Amino acid sequence: MSVELGGYGVWEMAPRWVGGGERARELEELGYGTLWLGGSPGSEVFATVADLLSATDKLVVATGILNVWATPAAEVNDGYRELAWTDRFLVGIGVGHREIVGEVYHSPYQKLVHYLDELDVPRDRLALAALGPRVLRLAVARTSVAHPYLVTPEYTARARETVGSGALLAPEQHVVLEEDPGTARDLGREALSAYLRLPNYTRNWLRHGFAEEDLLDGGSDRLVDALVAWGPVERVAERLREHRLAGADHVAVQVVGASPGRDAYREIAEALR
Repeated sequence: MSVELGGYGVWEMAPRWVGGGERARELEELGYGTLWLGGSPGSEVFATVADLLSATDKLVVATGILNVWATPAAEVNDGYRELAWTDRFLVGIGVGHREIVGEVYHSPYQKLVHYLDELDVPRDRLALAALGPRVLRLAVARTSVAHPYLVTPEYTARARETVGSGALLAPEQHVVLEEDPGTARDLGREALSAYLRLPNYTRNWLRHGFAEEDLLDGGSDRLVDALVAWGPVERVAERLREHRLAGADHVAVQVVGASPGRDAYREIAEALR
């Protein structure tokens, strides 16, 4: 049986959660089902996972993602065995990006396959960062959760068709709680700036209807509006629901920009109720 992710979760960079047991309990009380520890944190993240799990009763903690080039499978196996006492830990893996990993980055799909072969983690405790159809199908074949990042509800609908009922679909959604269009888009562009330099993402956006000109000058208004849910909290909550209506089993919410984290996640949780 797959991990119970809940309808919505929170995605934040892993270093912010060192010593974050109290905050994790707050998220649990607000009704979030999963905390995604973002970035490529490496095997040192397992100590943080253990602390967060010990501080909570129902919250699932997921790595989002362990980079397969930087974190040996043997270290993941050791970390998972230390946490085998719980069914609330989800091991999320992915290939990362050539621009970050460097020259070692070759045949990323085959690297994923070989890495999965080396893992001694049950399929129902594995998630795979997936964007293209081939990796989405691999997520179905070898894991229990497909975790696309920086996607739209329209993408989610197409991914659902690819995944079918073979895996849970858990997209991530950027959020800015700001009603002024200019300010909101500026914050959105700031959050997207690094990803506009990564072909894994830009190819996916082009594949799903955006044009080359949408990628210029920090991203067009059209691109920012599609990838970043901004506005009053009610409108943001509506975008999150759109992913669910499009076929997502779970949506990982990442508040970006100048929005205050704790208050923002509380407002969003209340709007989703």
